[in-house]
Amino acid sequence: MRRHQDEKTQSRQVTEKIVASKQSKNDAIWSSLPVAVVMIDAANEIININSAAEVLYNCSARALSGMQATELAEDSARLEESLNQVRCRQSPIHLDDIIIRPKGGEPTVAAAQVAPVADEPGQLLICIRSREIESLINYRNPAKSAARSVVGMADMLSHEIRNPLSGIVGAAQLLAMKLHGDDLELTELIVEEAYRIRKLVKQVDQFGQTKTADYMALNVHDLLDRTQRLANLGCAAGIQIDAEYDPSLPHVWADHDQLLRVFMNLVQNSSEALGKKEGRICIRTRYDRSLRVRNSDGKDKLLPIHVEIIDNGPGMNSEMAAHAFEPFVSGRKNGTGLGLALVSTILSDLGGWISFDSQPGHTIFRVSLPMAPE
Repeated sequence: MRRHQDEKTQSRQVTEKIVASKQSKNDAIWSSLPVAVVMIDAANEIININSAAEVLYNCSARALSGMQATELAEDSARLEESLNQVRCRQSPIHLDDIIIRPKGGEPTVAAAQVAPVADEPGQLLICIRSREIESLINYRNPAKSAARSVVGMADMLSHEIRNPLSGIVGAAQLLAMKLHGDDLELTELIVEEAYRIRKLVKQVDQFGQTKTADYMALNVHDLLDRTQRLANLGCAAGIQIDAEYDPSLPHVWADHDQLLRVFMNLVQNSSEALGKKEGRICIRTRYDRSLRVRNSDGKDKLLPIHVEIIDNGPGMNSEMAAHAFEPFVSGRKNGTGLGLALVSTILSDLGGWISFDSQPGHTIFRVSLPMAPE
């Protein structure tokens, strides 16, 4: 009996050593991860962070333990919504352009990945990778340069394509008067495709119609109300559009016509994504001083006024999202891919900023604008 107990004790000790060794190895891996990782429980309380997260937030694991995960980002409502989505779908979500504020430091732009923990109901891992705002600006530069090249193409397209296109349409219509059956169908196809090309040329030509910005103090809600009225009569007819405005929002400093053009393009983009299915668009405004961008002169510029266009459409895949602001990139059949490129170009000229986050059932475009001087 004594011998049996000794063997049982030795076996338990060996097992404990193996478990302790594995735990020690896991702890070493956890601490060595180069990306900031935060583990939270089902109540969104932080239960563990690694060394990289301590460095990122300039705060110890003990100080952050027990804190609500929503406090990790400036836009706590957006982060909380993403956490709930991950738990509901049990699949990871990527968050682009979130703002974090290290203890005693300046706001930083970061990207985050939220994922469920296997075999631990309710627990989530949040991986956060910071990146300088300058790197985001550089990321936008290729799209901006491509959009600028479209501007140079506009005049050439107007003359070299539009004029002969009119001749093709006229000739096809004359032929249609003498043909029947399948031959008549072919001429109708020629006319339809010619009109489609003409429409594309017209949209490209819009890039060349930008004027010098006429800056003034604007009530952004007046512009959004007008956008909603125009959309209800046109591109978003039959789609529910809700407004959630911050009534205390100060005036923005921008060009009236160009900013209206931005909002109309974004609402049209959302309505086209919804298609004929039952959908909803929400226009939301808020005030947040955490976002700054660096101008070419090296000075930081505050963009505290935010307009969000949100829809419950199918969202964009990762490949489309990576090139969303480039011209001629579209996820829709027969789409020109010019709307978002135009929006990006106009906001760049106005000194504003655009970002987005897209998952199935929830796509949000954020326009950040400067406040009008007193």
